[in-house]
Amino acid sequence: MRQFATALPALLTGLAGGSAVLLGAYGAHGLAGVLDARHLEIWHVAVRFQFWHALALAVATGLARPGRARTLAVASFALGILMFCGSLYALALGAPSVIGLVTPFGGVALVVGWAALTVALRRAEG
Repeated sequence: MRQFATALPALLTGLAGGSAVLLGAYGAHGLAGVLDARHLEIWHVAVRFQFWHALALAVATGLARPGRARTLAVASFALGILMFCGSLYALALGAPSVIGLVTPFGGVALVVGWAALTVALRRAEG
């Protein structure tokens, strides 16, 4: 179990980054001409946020010492990507607007991730 817990942050980083590439390409090629400009922009906002937070996951995984702050950062970034970006992807594809209620909670998770990453990196400095 401990081995899985150690590998999980790296796995989440790879999944977040790789899927951001695929979703970005899909938005640029598969959805062009299918979605209107407003919905394509929502899609691309989600992709940008996912890319940035995949990089944040990489920083947390590679530079922060293992501990509660790093664990919180990784979990918050992963949850934030899922909730924030996921709800934007769904909205871009025409999901009911009530899905948008999830978006701010995902944003809060991303902010918590950055705060936890700050603490984790400060502890890594010694």
